[in-house]
Amino acid sequence: MSPGPSAAPGPGAPPGEGHVVAAVEVVEDRTAGARCDEGFLRLRRFVLRNTFTDGTVSAPYPCDVLSRRSVDAVAVVLWHRDPGTGRVLVHYREGTRPPVWLRRLKQDGLPVKDRQRYDRVGEIVAGVFEADDAVPDGIVRRALAEAREEAGFEVDPGRVRPLGGDGFFPSPGVTDEKVYLVAAEVDPRIRGRALGDGSVQEQGARLVTRDLRDAIAACRRGELPDAKTELALLRLADLVGYLPQLDLFLDDLPPALRARASRLGVPVPEETGRGGAGGPEGAL
Repeated sequence: MSPGPSAAPGPGAPPGEGHVVAAVEVVEDRTAGARCDEGFLRLRRFVLRNTFTDGTVSAPYPCDVLSRRSVDAVAVVLWHRDPGTGRVLVHYREGTRPPVWLRRLKQDGLPVKDRQRYDRVGEIVAGVFEADDAVPDGIVRRALAEAREEAGFEVDPGRVRPLGGDGFFPSPGVTDEKVYLVAAEVDPRIRGRALGDGSVQEQGARLVTRDLRDAIAACRRGELPDAKTELALLRLADLVGYLPQLDLFLDDLPPALRARASRLGVPVPEETGRGGAGGPEGAL
């Protein structure tokens, strides 16, 4: 007798290799009975008052601030240069984001309805600071950990570059979160398995490798609708001296134009051909 079909995994079992999320179910809505100062995200509700430079004092006004225990985060654009073509390729994760997936339940209340369902969202790897990141090289430490957990890459710390002189605030009217952008050059030949951090929300994701120019264009089309990813890709282009609109590197320009070019605040290491980003200078 031939064996029957194998039973489906029970609740709580991890998905099989290569499987993605097919649906998200709301099992329970705890909103009505939950405190705003508990959970992963904390909502703090203040009454504030402003004092102006001429001494005038404003009327009190309410202000809600969304935060969490580990307030800030590091986002890492992983990249390598194709040895045959010289093209810059980037690696990002594509997975389900429940807050975005659940937008489909409230389309009737949106002034502009979504043109797509957002089953999956592409994003560069990122993660919040942990307690042991409170050291001088904490940004690099967190970048290395996220590259390993979310993408399976072991990154040489010397290949991590800052993408700007400081972090940025993704939504300063709502949250006090600050995100630090870095680029990490990887060797795709020695990628291991991405084990994640054990969170269910990381299950079912996959790694995507894409040409830098195509990835930037995908952001503009709305195919990659994540702001930090588009910002990081554009800054990576500055770092490596690539002009996506022209599909040229700075080294391809006439000398007079090349001399006028500026990376506009992105720290650049010693030039090593095709726009640089090859030596240890400029690393965090």
